[in-house]
Amino acid sequence: MNTAGTIDRPLTLDPQKQAPMKPSTYEPAGSATQDFTISGAKDSRQNRTREMQLIPEAMARAHMHERLQEAERDRQAVRLVAARRMQRRAERASLRARRALAMAVMQ
Repeated sequence: MNTAGTIDRPLTLDPQKQAPMKPSTYEPAGSATQDFTISGAKDSRQNRTREMQLIPEAMARAHMHERLQEAERDRQAVRLVAARRMQRRAERASLRARRALAMAVMQ
């Protein structure tokens, strides 16, 4: 069974092996846009394929960047909590020292 391919389902996906489009006899000459060369079609398909292949890599890079920013925000929050805890501890120690000094002075 040897059937010819269609536009949607060509026999081959290689653009160099596909038959070039021939002008239709039903259309007047110059009515459509000019045909692209086969190498131009191949280049555009190749670029599109390369871009499509790089999309997951770009998405992974963006995801990792977002995760790193989230981790940095978490680290800053932990440092802030620790700093506030140390500040409260220092204030309590200061109050104990004042009380001790006041008690020593009163006796």
